Amino acid sequence: KRFLDFILSFIALIFLFPLLLFISLILLFNYKGTPFFTQKRPGKNKKIFSVWKFKTMNDLKDKNGNLLPDTERLTSLGIWMRKNSIDELPQLINVLIGDMSLIGPRPLLVRYLPFYTKEEQLRFTVRPGITGLAQISGRNFMSWDDKFEKDLIYINNLTFKKDFYILCNTILKVINKEGVEVDQDSNPN
Repeated sequence: KRFLDFILSFIALIFLFPLLLFISLILLFNYKGTPFFTQKRPGKNKKIFSVWKFKTMNDLKDKNGNLLPDTERLTSLGIWMRKNSIDELPQLINVLIGDMSLIGPRPLLVRYLPFYTKEEQLRFTVRPGITGLAQISGRNFMSWDDKFEKDLIYINNLTFKKDFYILCNTILKVINKEGVEVDQDSNPN
C-alpha cells in the first residue's frame, strides 16, 4: 500500500504540477501571502503531522488583531475550491512523504484525541487518507457516528480492491460534486 501511495502521489504531483503552480500563484496574489494552510493532525500511531491544503480563507483581522470569524474570511474562490475539492490537492505531498495515504480515514483535529472510544482508536493503526469509505458514502452529509462506523469497516476490511473502488468513486463524486456542502465553520484556514 505504501509503495502504491508513493508512486501514485508522485505521478499525480508531476501531472498536476502546472495546475498546482497556477493555483498557488492565484492564491499568493489573492490572499497576499502564502497560498497554503497547514494544520496539525494525528496520523498513524497518533503521530502528529502538518496536513497541507490550499487556503480558502483570507487573513483579515479586526481592529484588535484577531482573525475575523470564518464566515467573513471564506472567499468565493475558497468556496469554489472546496466544492471542487481543489483545496485538498496539496495533501498529495503528505502522501508522498508518508504522513498520509491516498485512501484511509480522514485525519481529524488534534483536539478530538481525548474523545475517541477504544474501538474508534483503531483509526490510528493505519495512515489517514485524502479520501476514504466515509467520503464516498456521503461526505459532509453523514453523522460523526456513521463516519466512524465507515472508517472501522474500512480498517477491518483493507484490500487493494476496496482501495481501488474508493479511489474510482472519489473521482466520480468530485467530478459530479456529489455530497459536497461547504461548511464555513468546520475547517478554518
